Amino acid sequence: MQDDTIYKNDDAKEAIRRLPENLYNDTVFRIKRALDLTVRQLILPTEQWTKYEEDKSYLEPHLKEVIWERNEREEWAKK
Repeated sequence: MQDDTIYKNDDAKEAIRRLPENLYNDTVFRIKRALDLTVRQLILPTEQWTKYEEDKSYLEPHLKEVIWERNEREEWAKK
């Protein structure tokens, strides 16, 4: 999925930490499977590929919230 490849800065790490357990487990599974296939120099079978219409941004709402909270803390720290 598209959010599996996002750069993991501090905001993204916090957003991932806040994911519901089932979404977090799915993410970890996909990343581990990708690493395993890479090490074994294999390609994921076509029938297991994520379809375009199923590929959604599961991390974006959490990431927006984390960024908003960080910006809010920075504004308060300025005062």
